[in-house]
Amino acid sequence: MTISLGKAFLIASSMEELLDTTGGKRGRITIHDVAAAAGISISTASKALNDTGRMGLETRERVKRIAAEIGYRPNALARGLLSKRSFTIGLLTNDTYGRFTLPVMAGISDALVDHGVSVFLCAIEEDPALAQIHVEAMLDKQVDGIIATGKRLDRRLPVDLSNLNVPVVYAFTEGAPGSVTFRSDDAQGARLAVEWLAKLGRKRMVHVTGPENFFSVRERADAYRRVAGEERPVLFGVWSESWGHEAVARLWSGSGERPDGIFCGNDQIARGVIDALRERGIRVPQDVSVVGFDNWEIVAAQTRPPLTTVDMELKELGRQAGLTVLALAEGRSVEPGIRKLPCRLVVRQSCGGDTLGI
Repeated sequence: MTISLGKAFLIASSMEELLDTTGGKRGRITIHDVAAAAGISISTASKALNDTGRMGLETRERVKRIAAEIGYRPNALARGLLSKRSFTIGLLTNDTYGRFTLPVMAGISDALVDHGVSVFLCAIEEDPALAQIHVEAMLDKQVDGIIATGKRLDRRLPVDLSNLNVPVVYAFTEGAPGSVTFRSDDAQGARLAVEWLAKLGRKRMVHVTGPENFFSVRERADAYRRVAGEERPVLFGVWSESWGHEAVARLWSGSGERPDGIFCGNDQIARGVIDALRERGIRVPQDVSVVGFDNWEIVAAQTRPPLTTVDMELKELGRQAGLTVLALAEGRSVEPGIRKLPCRLVVRQSCGGDTLGI
């Protein structure tokens, strides 16, 4: 069924009036009130508020000012009927802990709030059936687009999003072929960390990191070796403080050289390393400088001394993903491919040197 714009406006206006009066009292300001206050027709008021039609800029701005002064807010259902959009974006994630998803979502919300677009989150764990249910619910709600995000770069969510009738953007998870995918530049972030250690005069560096089967782990380790030297050691383990303790025990119980700079694959490992060094009477940063990765504030800022670490700029990553899915929803052309966003080094006290962000 097709509805002309004129008919859609009449239906939307009637819907707004109905929704404003069926509650028993009239509290909501409608477009009729705006038109009456401005001394114009309802049609002209609608065009002014929706930036459509031909009229002078002064008239359009005057109508908008009056609408704001009397407290007018457009009805979402009416707005959607006129624009054929729901002004909602679905966010799908398997990061149920929220470590990576929450800053991504904060960036998405920041990007879209000024456009009148809301975001609702669905957590799917690793359950394909649950994922499909949530996707179908999003489509039933007629979302304008979907952003898929996760907890690692080299794994897809357990649901196929490649043939949906709404745009899909991927952020911090593996995307479908030919999609738009945003990810942090892990190699660049690792270079920032190792170059900072080198700048501080650290020459005997070690990299203590997570499981080697993670793409990000391999990418960071390769970047570390390109800066520190191909012969410099890498210790692969798990993402935990206990592994940081164990790594220090291995390094200090062996007969090899003792490191003066340790680059860790995440902040939890780094905190374990620092605690283990302190227990051995080794001073941080005077004897050994330590750098983490993630800038997980709850860990990095509470480490003693506070942890120098690499920030993956997940909020900015989310912001870019939000603006991109909005562009696609509005019918604008977006080149597919992987977009790498630069990381930032946040310098605190675990390395020495001045405190600053790079």
